[in-house]
Amino acid sequence: MNEKTDPRTLVRLDALQPTLNDTLARAADRGLMRRIWAHDHTVWQPDPTEISNRLGWLDIASRLADKLEPIQALVAGVRADGYTHAVLLGMGGSSLAPEVFRLTFGVAPGHLDLAVLDSTDADVVRALADRLDPARTLFIVSTKSGTTVETLSFFKYFYNWTAVALGPEAAGAHFVAITDPGSKLARTAAQFGFRAVFENDPNIGGRYSALSYFGLVPAFLVGVDVPLLLQRARDMMSNNMRAGQDNLGLWLGTVMGEAARQGRDKITLVTSAPIASFGDWVEQLIAESTGKNGTGILPVVGELVGGPAVYGQDRLFVHLQLAGDESHVAALDALADAGYPVVRFTLADKYDLGAHYFLWEMATAVAGHHLGIHPFDQPNVESAKKLARKMVAAFQETGKLPEAETAPLSAAALSAFLAQAHAGDYIALQAYVPATPTTEAALQTLRRHLRNRTRLATTLGYGPRFLHSTGQLHKGDRGNGLFIQFTSSPEADVPIPDAAGLPDAGMTFDVLKQAQALGDYEALRGATPPRRVIRFEVGGDVDAGIQQLRPIQKNTDAE
Repeated sequence: MNEKTDPRTLVRLDALQPTLNDTLARAADRGLMRRIWAHDHTVWQPDPTEISNRLGWLDIASRLADKLEPIQALVAGVRADGYTHAVLLGMGGSSLAPEVFRLTFGVAPGHLDLAVLDSTDADVVRALADRLDPARTLFIVSTKSGTTVETLSFFKYFYNWTAVALGPEAAGAHFVAITDPGSKLARTAAQFGFRAVFENDPNIGGRYSALSYFGLVPAFLVGVDVPLLLQRARDMMSNNMRAGQDNLGLWLGTVMGEAARQGRDKITLVTSAPIASFGDWVEQLIAESTGKNGTGILPVVGELVGGPAVYGQDRLFVHLQLAGDESHVAALDALADAGYPVVRFTLADKYDLGAHYFLWEMATAVAGHHLGIHPFDQPNVESAKKLARKMVAAFQETGKLPEAETAPLSAAALSAFLAQAHAGDYIALQAYVPATPTTEAALQTLRRHLRNRTRLATTLGYGPRFLHSTGQLHKGDRGNGLFIQFTSSPEADVPIPDAAGLPDAGMTFDVLKQAQALGDYEALRGATPPRRVIRFEVGGDVDAGIQQLRPIQKNTDAE
């Protein structure tokens, strides 16, 4: 992004404009942006807890710009040693930006093909191992806290897998850690002789870490031009130091906040296809940052664009358009003509994502200010984790998980559940299943028909991945979600070693996944107010199970 060029090519905010202008003026009078750059925690709340030590993202793109040599040395070393593949073991803020880099930029010649593992589904873990050559694979173990249960389970499994194939003395060189200084993972890396450890700025929360080591190490491995990416980010930083509506972070964050206060709390992101995965990163940023204290902004990504008739009056549309791509222009222009607020940003090329990482971080922080929300904590995330640990403890004591309350796999059961819906609600599909292309297609078809039938916003998340992305909003917002949980059974389970380097395994990946699903189900029901949730077990044939809900989809295609 050239900081002198305004990338906003369509702004239709007629209904919001009067209050938007007043709010922008008040923000300028209060010196909002100056206070944010000064690390003034009172922008969000009187108590500095999890604010004063969470603002390192503001200038990390500048601080790392001339400190990239250790990453470059890592990449040169693994390429020289014949490595061809890398696997990112992480969840949420540790995994989403690397996934964007791989899916958006591909793999440059001679660089490592990156896979991201953020699923505890046994079939997914086994399928990944089956297609890797341990001698040519680098594993990036990525967790801020160093204690994320999924990430450490992945590490134990793949460390033992590598040690069996290559020998314990050679295994450590196939692992890299990205973590906070002094974390449990940092100690583990020293114990097992990891090839490298990147200690990130601890003053950066996971969902604000895309432009730190958590994003940049994987980006370098696939061959992204990281200096160019960071230059685009710094251009946006410069823009975000301005006053008034020329400050894009202030402007977008105020649009988001004002829209939510007027009931348009479903920010619907429409992207050009080559940058579609960026929406998943934005989803986590907004959902975890704003969904708390009985309020929140629901990010809607990956939802097929429809005509005005299939939407309620709770939408704000934001279009991220690569220059020259006209694929969504007509549909969004029609929505704007029908009175829906629509904003379009045009990206000169894919590297403008560097600017948009920073833009959306700043905008989300600004929106939190306008909504009276602390954007850097996640107070409700722990509830599902505690209940999942309770389920695991029950398994370890009795040899089985607690019984789950499961609905009949039928259109009638789903229809009865949806009868509870009201205007302004949303429907969240929570799929604890492998994300295969056919399953994705089946779930997206169901999602589209539910949207068209109810005019409610819809989301789709794969578990346990979404627990680190939208789980906070699900339990922290005003309770207007309807949650449809799907669970499946693996073809064959995969044991999780009790400790790296040792053969004993008291639990499996399927037990962990089912415990997480049960824990989330109970956390939703136990929230205040209790969330509306239904659970379907689709067995081993996921696609066939989803198809059994198809009768509800009749006569709902009008868009």
